[in-house]
Amino acid sequence: MPTTPFTTPFATPFTTPFIGRADELARLTLVLDRTRAGEARAVLVAGDAGVGKTRVLAEAAGHAERTGTTVVTGHCVDLGDVGLPYLPFTEILGVLAGDERFSGVLAAHPVVDRLIGDGGGGARDAGGRPQLFEGMAALLAELTGIAPLLLVLEDLHWADQSSRDLLRFLLSRGILQNPRARPRAADVPSGTGVTGGAGNTGGTGGAGAALGQRLAVFASYRADDLHRRHPLRPLLAELVRLPAVERVELRPMPDGEVARLVRSQRAAPLPDATVRRIVERAEGNAFYAEELLAATSESTPGSTSAVPSGLADVLLIRFEQLPPTAQQVLRTAAVAGRRVEHELLRDAVQLPEEELESALREAVGRQLLVSGEGNTYSFRHALIREAVYADLLPGERVRLHGAFARVLAARGRPAESAAERAHHSRESHDLPDALAASLAAADHAGRVRAPAEELRHLEAVLDLWSAVSPDARPDGFDTVTLTLRASAAAAHAGDTHRAVSLTRAALARVGSDEDSELAARVRYTLAGDLMRIDSLSAAFEYSSEALAMIPADPPSRTWVWAASTHVMAARYVGDDETARRVAHQALRIAEELGIPDARADLMISLVGLEGAGRTVAAGRARLREARELARRSGNTSIEMRALFNLSIGSYESGDLDECLSWLSEGLERASRTGLLSSPYPLEMRYLRNLVLYSLGQWDECVRAAETDAERLPAAGGHATGPALSVALARGDQGAAERARALLDGPFDYMATLVAGILLTDAAALRHDPEAAVEQVRTTVTALVDDSGTTPDVAVRLAALALAAVADAAVAARLADDEQGVRRWTETGAELVETARVTTAVGENGLPQGREGLAWLARAEAEWARAGAGPDTEAWEKAVAAFGYGDLYEQARCRLRLAEALVASGRREEAATQAQAAHGTAVRLGAVPLRDDVERLIRRGRLAETSPPADRVPALTARENDVLLLLSRGRTNRQIGEELFISGKTASVHVSNILGKLGAASRTEAVAIAYREGLVQAEPSASG
Repeated sequence: MPTTPFTTPFATPFTTPFIGRADELARLTLVLDRTRAGEARAVLVAGDAGVGKTRVLAEAAGHAERTGTTVVTGHCVDLGDVGLPYLPFTEILGVLAGDERFSGVLAAHPVVDRLIGDGGGGARDAGGRPQLFEGMAALLAELTGIAPLLLVLEDLHWADQSSRDLLRFLLSRGILQNPRARPRAADVPSGTGVTGGAGNTGGTGGAGAALGQRLAVFASYRADDLHRRHPLRPLLAELVRLPAVERVELRPMPDGEVARLVRSQRAAPLPDATVRRIVERAEGNAFYAEELLAATSESTPGSTSAVPSGLADVLLIRFEQLPPTAQQVLRTAAVAGRRVEHELLRDAVQLPEEELESALREAVGRQLLVSGEGNTYSFRHALIREAVYADLLPGERVRLHGAFARVLAARGRPAESAAERAHHSRESHDLPDALAASLAAADHAGRVRAPAEELRHLEAVLDLWSAVSPDARPDGFDTVTLTLRASAAAAHAGDTHRAVSLTRAALARVGSDEDSELAARVRYTLAGDLMRIDSLSAAFEYSSEALAMIPADPPSRTWVWAASTHVMAARYVGDDETARRVAHQALRIAEELGIPDARADLMISLVGLEGAGRTVAAGRARLREARELARRSGNTSIEMRALFNLSIGSYESGDLDECLSWLSEGLERASRTGLLSSPYPLEMRYLRNLVLYSLGQWDECVRAAETDAERLPAAGGHATGPALSVALARGDQGAAERARALLDGPFDYMATLVAGILLTDAAALRHDPEAAVEQVRTTVTALVDDSGTTPDVAVRLAALALAAVADAAVAARLADDEQGVRRWTETGAELVETARVTTAVGENGLPQGREGLAWLARAEAEWARAGAGPDTEAWEKAVAAFGYGDLYEQARCRLRLAEALVASGRREEAATQAQAAHGTAVRLGAVPLRDDVERLIRRGRLAETSPPADRVPALTARENDVLLLLSRGRTNRQIGEELFISGKTASVHVSNILGKLGAASRTEAVAIAYREGLVQAEPSASG
């Protein structure tokens, strides 16, 4: 351990030896060594306040600097319920901009101006936060080509939400997982193809190649500050699952190391009793020990009786040893926060420069303050600042907060300092200034795409509004429009329930003398918000009120939008006649008034109200027309609605390739326009993960869900459902509990649906029919809408539960338990009837698509197994039905088909089906299914009749034709055209080929086919 003093990047001088923490420091230095070799890594350093996080990070930073790594620190600040968006990252960029090695690169990146400039310009473009996040990742990637970097983020428990979101993006997608910009030397121009520049650790990939980045991120946080609902907790839970992120926890030091630490603080020997007493009271906390020792009377070094029991008292004793002027400076600095700029402190404390410098020297000498980069001072530990602040008299607090508010108001950066100024004005009871500053802070947060901070500032404005006299309020604002703006910010941040609450508040504030159009706007906005949380009857009520408040004649835009909302609400409550009538009337008026986005919205609604809907080609053609109208009009939200309907329509019709194509386009468009957290893109993310799961691309499904998690709001947790299905199918015992967690909080339709599927399947997998049936009933009851319509998912739930019910019926029959057989066959009859009725008439009044029919086929086969026994024909139908692309369910059905074939003596066919199911299970990592298949193979002696293990199941003649075209790179549509079959039929053949070959993708299937000699490589033109 180093014993000589050095200055860390935190500008904190340590003059005592570094004691203990050898293992933790070794882990950090190993990470730094790997980083210099081109492997980007991150470490989360956790520990209680005062346990030694700063010192360990300082030692690691010293090692980094000695080995050629540039170290930059960003701090998070505690400002109560307000936040400074991206504060630690703006601090890091500010330091790097002052380094001549990096200044040129920073000047070329727009993200730098957006974060440390005035927040304008580019902040208003369509890219919003996604572009900012991508830009930050690209910038860091390029900087690491110049020199290895260590970013230290201190006090992450105080981070604002935007900083947490950016950190989540960088670690889960941007800089550790999938770097977008390849590191290169500063003198190598982009696109030259030159490799081996500074930071290039090997590889010659072209543009976009994921080369190594010499970047490490160390982030510290107080573990004892993370209460159950602390916003950092879910982020930490996500990050620690990433392969490139590890967690280092600093636990209390052993007593022996604390004693060594205490003795090292004094040149003269300390009495054993003193050391022992300090060790006892410190309880393994290095900072406690140091402060207890510092408070020990120097005149009586053996005595500790004067030390108060609380650490705050210890800190104040040390503080009170300062001269009065130094105490005054520290009290003022404590009001500013953990850190304060020298100029800001000077202007607030209003002391002559020499007196201020003398006082600061005293505080730094006593190690209460430390000087930092950028002409700043920091409290050596946050606990010191907290103790000093808590000791202020009430009037003193008010006066000092007022001083800081006035100084900040007089500075030349009003937008950047608005959040700070709002905090100080509120604490000093200057409510008019707090109102104005909060409004300015909300504007700034909106410009830099920080919706959570914008919402908090707007809520502060609304809280202050009634307390400020009308003549002191900003001109041009009223509580109704401000509340609607706050509701929009909540929706943009993904907090749909908060959006509803705020819109209700806006409705309560609309007086009887308000403009009728504004009152109608509030009502139809509330109706739209309520539909997002599935409060359908209430949504219909408010949309009806909105439509009644304004006449259809003369035509107006407000009436058209109220009508468009009412159409959706009427459809949701089952009043299709009203929905069609109003939709056609509103569509005519929208055409007359030239409102293309309203026309698009109404056209989308009519696709679902007329004909066969979005599952047929004509319906999707109408949706494409609506999408183009919305795109040309610039209404991205309605464009998202059209893209979602195109995606789900393709999925329901069984064309998963087309579905993925629409999903890719929709999510890319949402990313470019900053709408990834809005309702339709959230559903598209879920659907994309579901399609990946169905196609057997499970690892990609899990990666997509993990990548999505960094942007998902609380209401979007269901998007991870398919990844939980992967975990469940692979035997993860904790998957069910994680699924149950989706039900926490207010009712959410999709979360309830996804959790119901997972929990029903989990019960079936553990052979618990009672739990499976109860889960079906609970889920269906929760999802039945106000019109009494059974949800489409009921057919899937019934089929899953029937698997467990059939097992129980078979077991009862073998045990001659007639009562058990009767009980479970009656339960099975109830479930299969639910599946039949739901499939015949779905939620929209039309029969279900191919997925629903596949689940019905499985339900029928399970019902037959529960009654008369295994039915070969029923299971053959189920296997064929899932051929549209659900490989795992098809493999599960193949297992049941193999059982039925064994029972009927058709062992060779059973062996073929069992091997196909086994291949899929092995490739997917579905261990429980694999074990079940292997048990059947042993029990039925199918290994004797199985083809050799290295051979694949035989393909049909048509499948061989499709495979040949597949090897030539044809799409499903092109295969269909060449073989004179439909694209859907081609898709079914492709899915069957993937299942038989045990391939995860078309590319893998072709590779297996070449290896097995199923297709031959064609000679090139040159022979």
